[in-house]
Amino acid sequence: MKHVMGDLRAHSYLKIILLFGLALPLQLLASEAYQLLRGDPAGYAAVVPGKALKFPEDHLPHPDYRIEWWYLTANLIDASGAHYDVHWTLFRQSMSPLADPGGWSSNQVWMAHAALSTPEGHVYKQQFARGGIGQAGVEWTTTNKVTANPESTTATNSPDQFQAWLDNGMLKGQGSSPLPGQLSFTVEDFEVSLNLNVATPWVLQGDAGYSRKSNMGQASYYYSQPHITITGEVTRNQQTTNLTGQGWLDREWSSQPLAPNQPGWDWLSVHLDDGHALMVYRLRQDNGEDWISGSWITPEGQTTSLNKSDIVFQPIRHTTLKTGTNTHHKLPLHWRVALPGLGLSWTVAPRSEDHWLNTAFPYWEGPVTLEGTMAGQGFLELTGYPETQ
Repeated sequence: MKHVMGDLRAHSYLKIILLFGLALPLQLLASEAYQLLRGDPAGYAAVVPGKALKFPEDHLPHPDYRIEWWYLTANLIDASGAHYDVHWTLFRQSMSPLADPGGWSSNQVWMAHAALSTPEGHVYKQQFARGGIGQAGVEWTTTNKVTANPESTTATNSPDQFQAWLDNGMLKGQGSSPLPGQLSFTVEDFEVSLNLNVATPWVLQGDAGYSRKSNMGQASYYYSQPHITITGEVTRNQQTTNLTGQGWLDREWSSQPLAPNQPGWDWLSVHLDDGHALMVYRLRQDNGEDWISGSWITPEGQTTSLNKSDIVFQPIRHTTLKTGTNTHHKLPLHWRVALPGLGLSWTVAPRSEDHWLNTAFPYWEGPVTLEGTMAGQGFLELTGYPETQ
């Protein structure tokens, strides 16, 4: 996982220290940030099997764990059929296993990524914020106050509305859940506003939400909503384009999501034309076999967990992209995906190759199309690939 919350070089650590005043250990300045994701989780809460996820409480932050995210992707079209694709993510990172003192002393750091693909191209941005001062967060609002701790014995009101935000980018639920809800953000001179609706239950990934990442004990808590119907609009230069489509929301938290021999991952989420949804991911290993997992989800939201014996997830072609002034990355943008036990097989291709996010945590994420047993579309994320000449 070298690039989603990874591959943060020393200058980026210095930037965070200057922005937030956090006293990071000096040894982190000489290593890449993804080392935080595979480092010693001592002091943080452990991800263990058998823990029942609770809703709506688990929509809120879990500060006892090192890292978590709220991750939404969407494939949209306008009235003419032109494609618009959205990806918005809010990350929370705990810089210490100690209890968060709050305020300006908070040990929580937030980061948001927002990206929009239009017929004219791909634009994106990254934002950072420290916790404790209202610039970013995830919480429930109530009529009279904000309740950040759903278990507080002093709470006098039931939760009213979920909201996750960093500056003016916000995911706001109609109730205590993020869905149904609204997503709004700006990127460059685009304003995006989407209405998100659902009619199927949350999908608990892995074993009832316990998602293993290796044979060495690494794991996360992971749930998704793959069947989001979307209406909304994008506005630029006072010209508004109406949009419709489908979205996917992922929620995940962990204290050590990567094993020491795992440099990165490849992740694919797909909406198929017959209403099914598919998620597969591969955690690449420097030695030994890659860890592969996924889920097959019916239009009604019934889920079958998939393991390596159920899935073919293989790159069929690599493409070298210019990713910066003096940098290139060789990436597997074309894939073969199959579920042999169900007699299903597809080829996956990017809608456009130009979806590298050259942020402090660089990675490739963009819309893809599927051809095969049935057509579909979705998003592909590629992390942990080193620079090439």
